[in-house]
Amino acid sequence: MQLITVWQHGSRNPENANNLDIIQQWWANLNGKEVNWVERLIPQIGGMSEVHWQPQRFDEIFVMVNPEIRGDTLYWYKPDSPLNHSQIAQKLELDNLKQQLYIYPQSEEELAIRVGLHQFEYQTIELQNVEITFEEQEFMTLRDVKQQLQVKVTLTPSNLTLLKEWLL
Repeated sequence: MQLITVWQHGSRNPENANNLDIIQQWWANLNGKEVNWVERLIPQIGGMSEVHWQPQRFDEIFVMVNPEIRGDTLYWYKPDSPLNHSQIAQKLELDNLKQQLYIYPQSEEELAIRVGLHQFEYQTIELQNVEITFEEQEFMTLRDVKQQLQVKVTLTPSNLTLLKEWLL
């Protein structure tokens, strides 16, 4: 699984259409779920790395109704509004770990929109043939070669004690 799935309008990347399908499925799965809608201006100096995502008073929390993507346009409704909302995207970036979609509107190049579940749900990754290694006492690495996944864990003394108890 990719950490970030990117679709860009007019891209010649052979994965562009497949990435849009992945993002369309994620967007459609927001139906009936409470989301955070956050809009921020992208600073001219520093770009996205300088965007502050801390909550602000104009941020919205609402239940997403009938979200869909057609072409390069995202559509949705809000429960308290009969209006069909839409946003034409220049670029979409789905952060698969944080379950957040970054929308870069075609009409406002200096704007970034972040949409994510209001109540974050952890994504579960199943590791099958796991290789476990330890570095010193506090570092454990879990590796699934077939899926090309690696998880590094820093064990606190209490977590190390708990792990030893479970293994005995």
